Amino acid sequence: MKRLLRNAAFRRESLLFLALGAALGGLNLAVSRAAGAAALITALALYVLYVCLSLLHYRQMAALADELDRIVHGQESFALDRFSEGELSVLQSELSKLLVALRSQSESLKADRVFLAGSLADISHQLKTPLTSMNLAAAMLAEPTLSEERRRELARDLQRQLSRLEWLVTALLKLSRLDAGTVELTPAVFTARELVDAAAQPLLIALEVRDVALCRENVGVQEITADLAWCAEAVGNILKNCLEHTPPGGRVTVTAAETAIYVELVISDTGPGIAPEDLPHLFERFYRGRDAGAQSAGIGLALARTILQSSNATVKAENAHAGGARFTVRFYKGTV
Repeated sequence: MKRLLRNAAFRRESLLFLALGAALGGLNLAVSRAAGAAALITALALYVLYVCLSLLHYRQMAALADELDRIVHGQESFALDRFSEGELSVLQSELSKLLVALRSQSESLKADRVFLAGSLADISHQLKTPLTSMNLAAAMLAEPTLSEERRRELARDLQRQLSRLEWLVTALLKLSRLDAGTVELTPAVFTARELVDAAAQPLLIALEVRDVALCRENVGVQEITADLAWCAEAVGNILKNCLEHTPPGGRVTVTAAETAIYVELVISDTGPGIAPEDLPHLFERFYRGRDAGAQSAGIGLALARTILQSSNATVKAENAHAGGARFTVRFYKGTV
């Protein structure tokens, strides 16, 4: 009752109620003492009823506030369905919806924090490897008695590690931009031949050095609507993965096909194929398969999938019946 009396709205309404009761009693008293007494008693009874209802309502509101306070301070479950009278039922319904949404958001944020912590650990590990090699090479280059041939060898290794570090940082920045939704893809119409040429251009020297042939089959004027530069990045990462797992004298083949629904690129190689235990995880970030090379960071295929998903396309990895890895990329002509 004391808490209720501290409520300014209740005090204001009580004063108004008593004033109206007194005025009504005074008017009836002017008619007769019996009428005035009856009016005052009726007004007092109504006021007592008002106080009782207000007290009940206030207790329900206080109980609801206590329940919300427990939820705010970590209570795992909530039981707001017991507040089911009058306007409290409407408030209860809206609060339940809000609490479900907030709990879902909280769980999502926790999952994001776990993912971020894991990603930061993976990124630091990926950066540490080339940085360690570069520090060792720099320290050895400072040796005054180092032979010229050894110096050139260390300089070449330093250059390779710098190139790897640059690619790694660039790929991570692209992934973060795609995750944050800050990349503005610019759809345009281009052909399958233009896409494969753009994707293969940065790999031409590596293909020649490794003695791996790039074969195109039926890669022609099939029209694709997407962002050419980003799609070339995605297809290029798949080609690079195939190149790295193809022995000298082998080949990487790109085959194009078109249906009424999509344009399909099938990229296959003559390497050893993908280990069965690696297939479910091949497109996961920082995942390095059983046959991954020492320079592999586990980012290229993850970046490729992220780009393709943002471009209304899909990618699937499997082993070809004749041996080797096989990647199927489908660019859909409508939203999927």
